Amino acid sequence: MKLRTQILFFLSALVFITGYSQSSEEIKQAQQNNEDDISIVQENEELYVFLCFGQSNMEGNARFEPQDTLDISKRFRVMSTIDCPDLGRTKGNWYIAKPPLCRCYTGLTPADYFGRTLVNSLPEHIKIGIINVSVGGCKIELFDKDNYASYIESSPGWLKNMANEYDGNPYGRLVEMAKLAQKDGTIKGILLHQGESNTNDTLWTHKVKLVYYDLIADLNLDPQDVPLLAGEMLSAGQGGKCASMNSIIATLPEQLPNSYVIPSDGCPGTPDGLHFTAEGYRILGARYAEEMLSILKNIEP
Repeated sequence: MKLRTQILFFLSALVFITGYSQSSEEIKQAQQNNEDDISIVQENEELYVFLCFGQSNMEGNARFEPQDTLDISKRFRVMSTIDCPDLGRTKGNWYIAKPPLCRCYTGLTPADYFGRTLVNSLPEHIKIGIINVSVGGCKIELFDKDNYASYIESSPGWLKNMANEYDGNPYGRLVEMAKLAQKDGTIKGILLHQGESNTNDTLWTHKVKLVYYDLIADLNLDPQDVPLLAGEMLSAGQGGKCASMNSIIATLPEQLPNSYVIPSDGCPGTPDGLHFTAEGYRILGARYAEEMLSILKNIEP
């Protein structure tokens, strides 16, 4: 079993070394007429903020398509977590949530259609803000605030390079950006898609729980008000090489109250058996949103 896990991790790593990157020209075209609004919330408006983290499927591995860059509501915003000069984005500021929603040259993520679905379903006075700090190929250990440094130190160069875009501390960057966002709105939930690099790790749920409660403490949140939504890996039916991890993810609600599992069945995947297609991300993102809408309906006055 250990050998199989090592092979899966190597396959995952290979994708990111040789990996996916949206071309700068495609991104510039997608960003045409992308208005920004640093003063994001006007009088009588509310901003619901959602934190997103994980590895490549949350980072955005699929090439976004023209339909993914059109008709995006001004009520759907993304906070840039790094400086992206080619996109006209500066760290810590809000922009209309045209992809990419992670770093400068990443692709489509579940967060894209999570946000789109929410703004189409919630009242007009509510805006949606996404903060996405994800690193392809990483284990959940990268977001362990007490042990991330030793994990990065023992990691290959390609992962160190991606972590360095967050000044070597992705968890710290997520908290830093979240605190800025709290000046504008309210954190309403946390979205996670991670596990390929922890396949068959029976301690994964415990590790996720530690990260979750660190975020809750560092951001002064009430865990009853901030659910964690965790997506499944690419399913066995779609050729998922890490589908066995889904049985572990399924136990997360037993370990972590107010957590929910987002199913991936029927979400198309790519031939590598690790990632979703653009259509898969659209479906999965909408499922995250449908779960979140159900939660909001139960907790909102």
